[in-house]
Amino acid sequence: MTINNKLSKIQSSLKAKKSKFNSFGKYNYRSAEDILEAVKPYLIEHDVTVIINEGLSEMCGNMIMTSTASISDGENAIHAKALVAVDMAQKGMNAPQKFGSASSYGKKYALGNLFLIDDTADSDATNTHGKGSKPKLEGVSLTKAKEFIKSGGSIDAIKAKYDVSNDILKTL
Repeated sequence: MTINNKLSKIQSSLKAKKSKFNSFGKYNYRSAEDILEAVKPYLIEHDVTVIINEGLSEMCGNMIMTSTASISDGENAIHAKALVAVDMAQKGMNAPQKFGSASSYGKKYALGNLFLIDDTADSDATNTHGKGSKPKLEGVSLTKAKEFIKSGGSIDAIKAKYDVSNDILKTL
């Protein structure tokens, strides 16, 4: 059986659950670890290995992390990549956390590309990016927003997700 056939069989049956929950955004998501855990049973069954390699480059003054997920049968390999900018201006994170965050994101999307994982129910797919109405920031959301700011989060990030009144802005 060719590596293409093996990958096709895995792609058609792999299900990676979303075991993580973002309490601020109120959505479930999957991590690279969730995908790797789901693919493990297929490795021995199809006599393949999966590896992830990463590299850094600079593009237009930005650090870019390239994650490459590969599946191999020992003779042939198929690769899928994901590119992620390392946001060095992100507040509330030190440099290792910024690179770690980009690494996690890149691994997840490289694996998703390799195994054709459909993310239509993920937050990125359902986020209106400011084009729809936003919920009002109040109650539990307001408490979490205050904690978010104390931990280094930005008011702009909150305003992007919620309709924030001027009175609430003053309390933040």
